[in-house]
Amino acid sequence: MFAQRSYKKELLDAENIPQKDLFRNLYELEVINTWLGGYKPTIKGIKQIIDNDLKNNQNPQKTYTIADIGSGGGDTLRKIADWGRKRGLKLNLIGIDLKEDAILYAKNASKDYPEISFIQSDYREIHKYDLKIDIFISALFCHHLLDDEIEKLLLYVGTHAHKGSVINDLHRNFLAYHSIKILTNIFSKSYLVKNDAKLSVLRGFDKAFWSKKIINLQSNSEENLHQNKLNYSISWCWAFRWLIVGEK
Repeated sequence: MFAQRSYKKELLDAENIPQKDLFRNLYELEVINTWLGGYKPTIKGIKQIIDNDLKNNQNPQKTYTIADIGSGGGDTLRKIADWGRKRGLKLNLIGIDLKEDAILYAKNASKDYPEISFIQSDYREIHKYDLKIDIFISALFCHHLLDDEIEKLLLYVGTHAHKGSVINDLHRNFLAYHSIKILTNIFSKSYLVKNDAKLSVLRGFDKAFWSKKIINLQSNSEENLHQNKLNYSISWCWAFRWLIVGEK
């Protein structure tokens, strides 16, 4: 059950989810990630990239533009904004999502964050908006993708990020699966969360997966080697997350 990734589709990946059901799902996902510390890996990765950049370039007045691929309800960006405000950083935060209702929810929830904006788009089209993205992030998005789609995402961010990229996604693990199954069965009121939370873990990853993808990215072709400018590190974080940080 845990030896290989599941490729069963999550309910959240369906089209035309009733708005109230999607909104409840997005609300509960924020609650779960807040309880379990799920935002910390992403912020840890961003901190690593920005700290190294400031050390090398010594430009504390720089504004960092960070784009969140698959931004959902915008909760990750709000947590990053709170962290950036505490540190006195200048951040321009952009959420990218295909779902119109997710963008609507995220905009309403982010009204007190002028540093956050949202674009309804496929992430592969974002370069057409003439934006200079310093850091691409992806938090709990990659497990929705097939293996080849993840390779394309890695290549895209490696080509278009000016400073680096951060991926925060699930560790496929027995304890993670049964823990989230119990928690959501007890506390969740969303059929989407009840179904998808445990399935998300089964669609998650082990370290060997990420190691293989990075090796393939860097060695499979001269084109990839030329375009991808990031050096990657892989680490495990609570709560059952893999943190993949790419830096120039």
